[in-house]
Amino acid sequence: MIENVRHPVEDDHPRVTAVLVDWWDGLGGEAGEQYRSMLLPRLFFQHFTDTSYVLDLPGGTLGAFLVGFVSQSRPAVGYIHVVGVAPQLRRSGVGAALYQRFCTDMAARGVREVHAITGLANRRSVAFHTGLGFTLQPGDTEVDGLPLHRDYDGPGLDAFTFVKHLP
Repeated sequence: MIENVRHPVEDDHPRVTAVLVDWWDGLGGEAGEQYRSMLLPRLFFQHFTDTSYVLDLPGGTLGAFLVGFVSQSRPAVGYIHVVGVAPQLRRSGVGAALYQRFCTDMAARGVREVHAITGLANRRSVAFHTGLGFTLQPGDTEVDGLPLHRDYDGPGLDAFTFVKHLP
C-alpha cells in the first residue's frame, strides 16, 4: 500500500483539507476546523512538496498525507508539521511508513533530528510518536506525568513536543 506514495502537488491542497474534519474526528469543533485550516495553507503544497508525501488509494481516493520540511534556520532539523491517515487505514502501518520515509529522506539530506508536536487532546499521537522512537521534550508543566508546553502555539494551544535523533 505504501508504494503508492508520491510527493504532493498544489492540486492536492483541497483534497487534503477536505478530509481533516472526518479524519481528525471533528477535533475542536468549529474553532478546531478554523485552526486546522490555518495549519495547512496552500503554501505547503507549493513550497514544501519535495519533503512531503501523499498516499493515493486505488481509484484515486486519498489514504494518508504527511507535510514536513527541513528547517531553514536549523538545517540539521527536520519538522513533521501535519499528518493524516484515513480512519480505515489506522493501525495498518501506513502512518509509521510515512514517518520512516520522511526520516530516511531527512537523514539523506544530512538532517540529524526530526521534531514534531501534538496537542493535549491527542493522546493516541503521543503513543504513536513514542512507539516510533521519538522522545517527549521537557515542558513547562506536566499532565498525567507527561511533559507539556502550555500555550505552545498561543493561548489554550498546549502541545507535547517530540524529537527523534537520526543516525
